[in-house]
Amino acid sequence: MGKLFLIMGKSASGKDTLYRDIKSRFADCLGSVVPYTTRPRRQGESEGREYHFITENQMVQMVESGRIIEERHYKTLFGYWYYLTADDGQIDLSKRSSILIVTPAAYEKLRDYFGAEHVIPLYIETDDGVRLERALKRERAQAKPKYEEMCRRFLADAKDFSEEVLNRLGIQKRFVNDDYQRVLDELCAEIEKECGDEVVS
Repeated sequence: MGKLFLIMGKSASGKDTLYRDIKSRFADCLGSVVPYTTRPRRQGESEGREYHFITENQMVQMVESGRIIEERHYKTLFGYWYYLTADDGQIDLSKRSSILIVTPAAYEKLRDYFGAEHVIPLYIETDDGVRLERALKRERAQAKPKYEEMCRRFLADAKDFSEEVLNRLGIQKRFVNDDYQRVLDELCAEIEKECGDEVVS
């Protein structure tokens, strides 16, 4: 039975880049999972790479068909944005391990759905000042920067990733992203340890 590795981290913690490099290193043996969202596509994003970008009507159809494992929504300055993981065949732990970026709330639902013994949390921790600088740089690169939404997201993370939440979920181990190559190697070593002979880098 495979494992489901769930990468978590506050906005601009570096989790997206780490996710891409981990997928590249384990391309032959670690399946990736593309979640769904109703939020607008950011500049540089592609359909089917970061997310499947869907409409709210499409989301309702998925809910009605019973395909949703977990769903989160956020009240933004531009309305509600929904994020969801679907039981659409991407995750099949009977065949292989998979990796996905999630929030603590999504981690809890996926853990309960697949079983705690099969789900491994990988929490990325990055200095708040560094994250804010990265987020501002990323937002400035957008065709229409949404600075207020960036600030809302930054503040919301303080609640969503609070120590109280992490402790309640039993997420103790941290991967500190202050040296990119080191933290990438640590994450890959953790994946190898959990998968044993299944994953060979």
